[in-house]
Amino acid sequence: MTDQFSHLQQIRKPAITAKGGIVAAQSRRAAEIGADVLAEGGDCIDAVIATTFALGVLEPWMSGIGGGGAMVLYRAKEDRAEVIDYGMRAPQSLRVEDYPLTGAGAASDLFPWPRVKDDRNIHGPAAVAVPGVVAGMEEAHRRYAKLPWRDLVAPSIALASDGLAVDWWTTLMIGSVAADLRRYQASAASYLIDGLPPHAPWGIKSNVTLPQDRLQATLAQLGEQGPRDFYEGDLARSLAADIQAAGGTLSVEDLAGFRAHLRAPLTIPYRGGAVFATPELTAGPTLAHTLRVLGEHLTPAGSEPDAAAYQAYALALQSAYAERLRDMGDADGRRALGAEHLAPACTTHFSVVDRDGNMAAVTQTLLSTFGSKFETPHTGIMMNNGIMWFDPEPGRPNSLAPGKRCLTNYTPVLAHAPDGRRLALGASGGRRILPAVAQILSFVIDYGMDLDAAIHQPRIDASEGEVVIGDVRLPNATREALRQKFDYEEARVQTFPMKFACPSVVLRHGTTNSGATEIAQPWGDAVAES
Repeated sequence: MTDQFSHLQQIRKPAITAKGGIVAAQSRRAAEIGADVLAEGGDCIDAVIATTFALGVLEPWMSGIGGGGAMVLYRAKEDRAEVIDYGMRAPQSLRVEDYPLTGAGAASDLFPWPRVKDDRNIHGPAAVAVPGVVAGMEEAHRRYAKLPWRDLVAPSIALASDGLAVDWWTTLMIGSVAADLRRYQASAASYLIDGLPPHAPWGIKSNVTLPQDRLQATLAQLGEQGPRDFYEGDLARSLAADIQAAGGTLSVEDLAGFRAHLRAPLTIPYRGGAVFATPELTAGPTLAHTLRVLGEHLTPAGSEPDAAAYQAYALALQSAYAERLRDMGDADGRRALGAEHLAPACTTHFSVVDRDGNMAAVTQTLLSTFGSKFETPHTGIMMNNGIMWFDPEPGRPNSLAPGKRCLTNYTPVLAHAPDGRRLALGASGGRRILPAVAQILSFVIDYGMDLDAAIHQPRIDASEGEVVIGDVRLPNATREALRQKFDYEEARVQTFPMKFACPSVVLRHGTTNSGATEIAQPWGDAVAES
């Protein structure tokens, strides 16, 4: 790709430090809402729930109550890590025969699957998997929340009443998928103006917003009726009716049967400490492989990685991805995954630490930008396109089937470093998440970096087969060493399209907390409770 950008421009975003709690998120406004909840005496989990609903309003292209996800929690009093899994699954009502292959080559979106007629597995109501976010928040609230459910949903209702503010980032994200949003009447009505993306205003006192009245009403109902209304009440019936009327199969029975699951974390020993990751149908097992190889082949020296260290990162990641590709999908006895390594999925990640040392790493997604691009007309909910995670070719471990769990590539983690520091970390960026998480773990654990150093340390990406992508800020000696050993390309840290993942991280050392977010993310910040 032709490089036309400045060679002199620098991007920095300092980490913050506080004695109180911190929320680090891709949206500063959502992080502020979470931090306010902490300041009101809320637990880490209260902040997670409030931040989740706020993110669904503020960045509807990344996540929302029409999606799914997972969180890794650390409960300080019990000194215990655990996982709440609310990943999406295919509807039991799904009919595989509704997704015939065309024989016309590869799919038109993120995955290398054979193409399905009308791209029914990519966009529209037939691409919708059973959403899990509300169930995940329900389980988290039941276990640990201090504040009432309605109080945690209330800030997102207020945000929706204000409408979606249009700035250049909003325009860019909507514009990137406007051609597909136009296919669906409710989606076009919510996000387009005369069939085109909204324009960010030039005038300093100008203000452009997109109304979110239907989403506001839905959130208000969810706040009053509680989370089960989404799966068993009026909201469930409305969702299913809208999707079936448009040609999808998601049913009230599919929704009623969905539950989030508490799971034991995948515990990965590393350098005398431990990393706690999501198990099974996530990238946690691939992270375990990466860290095992790093533990054997990386010999840290000094305060930052040298050329040999970056070579070790690339080799460990390539080895892990090769293993990942050999065994993937929700099939009996086969719980690792891999084919989604090609997907630059649109996701959100945020991390939270409270004053008591409870921590959470939370990753949630609609899969593609704006998911299925299908907003249900009566609820204003943008639905996921989780069916695209499945291989439409029959007879494979990840082949499409009713009731099957979706494979994912998110990697929220908690880590306990040998020096006593604790870290909650994750990222958005599809296949690029794992490399970012592995390297930031190494920066902190192997090289003793604080968050300010770690978030500004250049990274590589080695998730695209044989190609290794290096940050142009790497030292010349490191770049040359990578060029000699790999099919090496270079990229800048930039806002769009991101060539590296977008991490959000918090760290606790003693009773002091710190937080940081990706330096090139224009909205993201770490925010401390006041």
